Amino acid sequence: MVGLRFSSTFLFSPTRLPETSRLAELKIAVRVDSIPGAAPSAQSLKRALAAASAMGASAVELCGRQLVPIGELSDTGVRSLRKMLEDLNLRVAAIRFQTRRGYDHLEQLDRRVEATKLAMRAAYRLGAPLVVNQIGQVPEPPSQPENGSEESADVSPEQQRWNTMQSVLEDLGRFGAKVGAFLAAETGTESGERLAKLLDASDEAYVAVALNPGQLIINRHDVVQAVKSLASRIQLVCAVDGVLDLAAGRGLTVPLGQGIADFPNLIGRLEEIPYRGPYVVGRAGMNRETAMEELQQGVSYLRHL
Repeated sequence: MVGLRFSSTFLFSPTRLPETSRLAELKIAVRVDSIPGAAPSAQSLKRALAAASAMGASAVELCGRQLVPIGELSDTGVRSLRKMLEDLNLRVAAIRFQTRRGYDHLEQLDRRVEATKLAMRAAYRLGAPLVVNQIGQVPEPPSQPENGSEESADVSPEQQRWNTMQSVLEDLGRFGAKVGAFLAAETGTESGERLAKLLDASDEAYVAVALNPGQLIINRHDVVQAVKSLASRIQLVCAVDGVLDLAAGRGLTVPLGQGIADFPNLIGRLEEIPYRGPYVVGRAGMNRETAMEELQQGVSYLRHL
């Protein structure tokens, strides 16, 4: 969408409400790239945003690769998109920017880091506080911290991957503080505890977390333990459910409320943190023929909790 650019207004700042109101109402967002027909054109995007608003969502998650190509955002386009959002009473919860590889792979790593920073700049211009990405599979934490001695020549591949990811996340964390939009690491490939150890390895930079219960389930990780381990880093929840198909030997994401994620209990545990961020309905690989119905049911499911 050539021309999309946004002002620096921070759209997703929470409104101060009485405690009872804040407890009673969830902030529900829709992942726009899960809406059939959503495409990087003004008319298509307008229809998709209108559909999200009609479902009862108060915010959206935009795709920064295909739906809103961040490399093509212009000032005129940003103003146009802001106007669309304002007319529909919508805010931008996050920009989803999935890199082709994680930050543990050295090949073209600098290009991925720069692309992520570009997405973070664009997110701020769009009023989005977060850029969501799967950062790559987090290796086992090192048994001992490196001491900078000659032993560094014997660093294992796992240690090297850990060091690379830690260095990149520190860089992106500092950049987020500078530009006003933060990277949010999506859970799934590793346990919440392991991800927390990586993110907590440095006090110099902040990286948030996008909790995805469905991805944790299909990778056989404990959702409740992830909430405990990641706690206040959780700034966005991907409202995705999951099941384990023991016969097939793998897990599957399924429509919200049809899997084994206990969302009523999960919401209660998040409330104790306290969590005040959005719940984003929509998942990758949805059936186009049933996607709209699934999205509406997901929004309704959350609204009735």
